[in-house]
Amino acid sequence: MSTPAYPPADEIAPPRREPRALPRLAEGLVGDGTVLVAVDDDPTGAQTVHDVPLVTAWSDRELRWGLRHARTRGLLFVLTNSRSLDPDAAHRVATEVATTLARAATSVGVTVRLLSRGDSTLRGHYPVETDALAAAWQRATGEATDAVVLCPAYHEAGRVTVGGQHLVRVEGVWTPAERTEFSRDATFGFTAGDLPGWVAERSGGRISPAEVTVVDLATIRQGGVAGVVALLDRRLSDRNPSSPPAVVALDAAAAEDMEVTALALAELERAGHRFLYRTGPAYVRVRAGLPSAAPLQPAPVPRESGVLVVVGSHTALTTAQTAALRAARPLVDVTLPVDTLLTAPDDVVDEAARRVVGALRRGDDVLLETSRALRRGVDAADSLRIARVVSRALVSVVRAVRRECPPSCVVAKGGITSHEVAVHGLGVRRARVLGSLLPGAVSLWQPLDLDGRPAGPRYTVFPGNVGDEGSLVEVLHRVAPPPARG
Repeated sequence: MSTPAYPPADEIAPPRREPRALPRLAEGLVGDGTVLVAVDDDPTGAQTVHDVPLVTAWSDRELRWGLRHARTRGLLFVLTNSRSLDPDAAHRVATEVATTLARAATSVGVTVRLLSRGDSTLRGHYPVETDALAAAWQRATGEATDAVVLCPAYHEAGRVTVGGQHLVRVEGVWTPAERTEFSRDATFGFTAGDLPGWVAERSGGRISPAEVTVVDLATIRQGGVAGVVALLDRRLSDRNPSSPPAVVALDAAAAEDMEVTALALAELERAGHRFLYRTGPAYVRVRAGLPSAAPLQPAPVPRESGVLVVVGSHTALTTAQTAALRAARPLVDVTLPVDTLLTAPDDVVDEAARRVVGALRRGDDVLLETSRALRRGVDAADSLRIARVVSRALVSVVRAVRRECPPSCVVAKGGITSHEVAVHGLGVRRARVLGSLLPGAVSLWQPLDLDGRPAGPRYTVFPGNVGDEGSLVEVLHRVAPPPARG
């Protein structure tokens, strides 16, 4: 079957430009002492923003630190890595975050808007996490959620939603999400790529497609803020206050579409409504009112040792990117064979760590990766178990390398991989997101110590499913040009 084209968004109406949209959104947070807290299910959600704090733990101490440092920008990221967990554990983590966050917000004296940052290709623990966040927040504060707002669109990476249908640009062709490799994910696969159908599927039929309100592009582009407010006001006014939160799905094919809906939702929040957002990376920046920034041009890192590139993602794009990297610059390639890892993990880890340390000490750059053939389990839970074994092995190698010969900088490829390497391999608990290395994608962090001072090598978070074949080469050249060889 051929892939059908979708009507270009600009045939519906051109994007509507709201005057001072981002400054108005920022003023609505910072001016009111409000922080948008993005509870991120892997570390890739911060790739569209710059100069914001990030924490990888959710104790009272960490969240108070994060909220205090977030007041000047109105945005804080809390990384949970819940996409690597089973549903029960993801529910438990979301409950802990919301409960502790409510307490920390009272201590610091800020108002919190909750955002559950998920994947732009519809993978992850929805509605498990939003259910847990909404319920825990209400128990802790008495504030009920009126609606969960879905906006997975991420136009910078080729993901848009039109007429409720989520589309992914694959090799230049707009493809319904359910026909992409992401829909066949071993743990989070799906058959419906239209958001109402996807909600019904992910909720096990608890929420029917008819119960999902789609804010379509015609309303956004022709009706503007007032049109979106009117549509949602009607939908929310019909809702029984004792019912579970309504579900709202936002069309978006450009940043301007997100600005219109964000302004409308902010207006409804000022009127007393409470929303819980479930979005991709792009909507986080817009809802916080942050301008997009040009890709960073960081100064080259001092080369006291080699550079470490850690690859765990198994998308076809990642495989192509690593092949391009090998062709572009000298690397010592260290591969963890997954089949052997499942039977003799200690032997594999010890040998890999020895090879990586030796190469870094010589000043060589190292590509540490898992074998490219994706090993699936007998079911989703078993596939997740295998993924955890592989992730633990990568982390163990990085931890050993950190002790013996810290790399001059680290680039991690893949969402779960990036989190595990940062938190458990390098011990990162607090960081500042410096900005993006590609337009709206691939974030660069500076890890911080307890006093907010730089601690450890800069860290690059590169998702598995963004960029083109040459993007990994471009990023690595930008953060660490290859050393001159005499």
